[in-house]
Amino acid sequence: MRDAVARILIAASVLALAACSSNSATPAPPAAPLPNAPTSVGDSATQSSDHASGGRWARVCGPAAAGEFRCNSLVRTDLHTDANPHPSSIQGYAPSDLQDAYKLTSASASNGSGQTVAIVDPLDDPKAEADLGVYRSQFGLSACTTANGCFKKLNQSGVQGNYPKATKSAAQEISLDLDMVSAVCPNCHITLVEANSSLSSDLLAAEDTAAALGPNEISNSFGSAEFTGAASLASHFNHPGIAITASSGDNGFGVQFPADLQFVTAVGGTTLARSSANARGWSETAWIGAGSGCSTIIAKPSWQSFLPNCNGRVVADISVVADPTTGVAVYDTYPSGGWMVFGGTSVGAPVVAAIYALAGNASTVNYSSFPYLNGSYATSLFDVLGGSNGSCSPAYLCTAGQGYDGPTGLGTPNGTGAL
Repeated sequence: MRDAVARILIAASVLALAACSSNSATPAPPAAPLPNAPTSVGDSATQSSDHASGGRWARVCGPAAAGEFRCNSLVRTDLHTDANPHPSSIQGYAPSDLQDAYKLTSASASNGSGQTVAIVDPLDDPKAEADLGVYRSQFGLSACTTANGCFKKLNQSGVQGNYPKATKSAAQEISLDLDMVSAVCPNCHITLVEANSSLSSDLLAAEDTAAALGPNEISNSFGSAEFTGAASLASHFNHPGIAITASSGDNGFGVQFPADLQFVTAVGGTTLARSSANARGWSETAWIGAGSGCSTIIAKPSWQSFLPNCNGRVVADISVVADPTTGVAVYDTYPSGGWMVFGGTSVGAPVVAAIYALAGNASTVNYSSFPYLNGSYATSLFDVLGGSNGSCSPAYLCTAGQGYDGPTGLGTPNGTGAL
């Protein structure tokens, strides 16, 4: 009961709920935010408080103007260590934690060779490779560098060099993405494609460049509220044979593009905590900030026909940890920094892309249908049974429960079988 009350307090202080509706899915009016509710911020971060844990965080990326996307990541502002901390001072979940929580330890050690995960992000992180090296070294992962052919950094035209301008927020998001792929699939190759800006024209060009390189997976940790004309941009994410993931958003109930496309696996978010009450050793509830809902732009694909009271594409498909109070360790030092703790559904897009790589099924993946149509998903996903990201009708679009629900989709990975 106390956990449930805590989540309600977080809901009131963290979010002004976004609206998302279909012909028969009508959200309740948004709750009024309390004084410490988060505001959209960029490099000069306004802090927000989690009254349940005392944690404080800020949005990594500023608000998206018309025609722009924003990243879906949150950084803890109360947990920061210097650039060369003693290992015991690193906070946030490490690779071994994520692998254990999602039962990937064996696959992470053995699988992923020959797989390339592409990451598309706006702007530049000048220290991307160096910071990735520190992260991987700290946790005993093999080196992934330009020199050994594991890592490649390109501009949106596919050229090594002539990169876009660098910003603190871009560097933090890029470090998060690189570290999460490494955490789950240390044997994977990684290609980072940096768009010239957060404008849709640049990010979509970068997406096309990434796809043309022939990766096995593409991770997208950015999004925008649904908008008229979004369907006309869908072709940039329609690449059969490449498993494409997109984060569902950090504003609670409401749908984002491109997570609303049938061509991508939409990744929602959970609160992940250790538990002695079950054999798994971990427990999860839906994270209050995870995006979900019924699209008003994109029609419902056939593999979601079993979902009632919604005529559009339903988000999300699958989920992993996103709550910054149970966040992940990341190393980033541009223009300064060190070890930090991140949350947001930006965590999930690269993690799920990396799990697709471990499964080795990207060439057979046909859009977001794979987890639904794969007969093993029921035993290869942990069903998330509690938590909510807002108020809505029908309730499954915003409240976790048995079977499918909006915030966590079909569930969280239990090994690689569902992907």
